[in-house]
Amino acid sequence: MARTSAISTASGSSSVTQGDRSIGAILIDAGRLRPESAEAILRLQREQGLRFGDAAIKLGLLTQADIEFAISRQFDYPYLLRGQSAVSETLVAAYSPFTPQVEALRALRSQLMLRWFDAEVSHKTLAVVSAEREEGRSFIAANLAIVFSQLGEHTMLVDADMRNPCQHRLFGLENRVGLSAMLTGRGGPETIQRIPALRDLSVLPAGVQPPNPSELLARPEFAQLLKELTKEFDIIILDTPAAGDTADAQTVTRCAGGAIIVARKNTSRFARVRGMAEHAVQTGATIIGTVLNDL
Repeated sequence: MARTSAISTASGSSSVTQGDRSIGAILIDAGRLRPESAEAILRLQREQGLRFGDAAIKLGLLTQADIEFAISRQFDYPYLLRGQSAVSETLVAAYSPFTPQVEALRALRSQLMLRWFDAEVSHKTLAVVSAEREEGRSFIAANLAIVFSQLGEHTMLVDADMRNPCQHRLFGLENRVGLSAMLTGRGGPETIQRIPALRDLSVLPAGVQPPNPSELLARPEFAQLLKELTKEFDIIILDTPAAGDTADAQTVTRCAGGAIIVARKNTSRFARVRGMAEHAVQTGATIIGTVLNDL
């Protein structure tokens, strides 16, 4: 409902401007609209008192997707076009920001801002955990990092699953160096990779799988790395290994201080989820809530 209102307001006047650029100019620059077509839209807009977007759709010259694309640029809320980025199209927050799934992610973001990130100045780090694999933990972590970056928060996504990493694949990144290299002194800040197509988002991939991931995460260097990252980033999201496989997730959660639990509809077992939550609390971490994943 809020999205529809924003679109109506942005396309509601003949000047159709927000900031310095109009919808028509944005679409012409993007190659989605020819100048002569823009003139035809403006004529119909004046004759019938329509919004620019409504006139364009009535003439069959633009689609609703074109209008949403232009408005996202007006309000400095860019998203990706399918087929034009190495970022996986499964990341709905990057490609389909106006869908119910992404609205649910924004609702989760709002709850986290209220319950964790805004609660204490020191709360900048959050672990995303699940009891078992294939429950959507990495998917939620990646999309959550994207929606935080779209809010204008300087966001870091850390792939702390050095056994079965996937964030490098989701974002189309190399995984030759990453967290494992930083924890062994073989990598520095250059290991962190910016995602140029997405606003304010950086990713630290897991890197080459070490023979001792549990020991690396338990070393003081990991906690110190997170502390250093909080000086540079507003939000740090940690993807973790499945808690049922190893103790790695508990270590990451303890260092993060706070966590959300991801459970998958019709898949996750309640006893495993409850046991994981109890273990996390015993380490001193705060469980902010549970996300029921059905995507």
